Amino acid sequence: MEKSEWVRMEGSIADNRNEKKKKKARVVLADDEAVVRLIMKKVMKGMNCEIVGEAKNGQEAVDLFREKNPDILLLDINMPFKTGKEALKEIIREFPDSFVIMLTSLADTETVEDCLKLGAANYIRKDTRLEDMKKIIRTTWAAFKKQ
Repeated sequence: MEKSEWVRMEGSIADNRNEKKKKKARVVLADDEAVVRLIMKKVMKGMNCEIVGEAKNGQEAVDLFREKNPDILLLDINMPFKTGKEALKEIIREFPDSFVIMLTSLADTETVEDCLKLGAANYIRKDTRLEDMKKIIRTTWAAFKKQ
């Protein structure tokens, strides 16, 4: 996504006070667990985002990213067919300015660090409180826009 597009979207997930005036951030959720997708959908809709696709595995995540060109990808690390790490590599190679936050239920520090080195903007543990998830997403989004 071009930097000018990020500027237009500034503040779209920062808070709910001016949500009517801002373009909604477009989000793809990628997790093999339906309940996690449901929770993350609730989190993102609560941040005035539009869910444009859901993937159940890493290959679907890559395909949906290409098709939908979302502003945000929430990508599980452990998924079938293609891991989140493999999907991230492919997406960042093709779309180097992508905004991707990894999701993980395991505290595998090495894998998380690898994902950050590959270009993920941040990560969220799935057992994080919903309000804290929102804070992580908002803070990471703000830092990403300043780059």
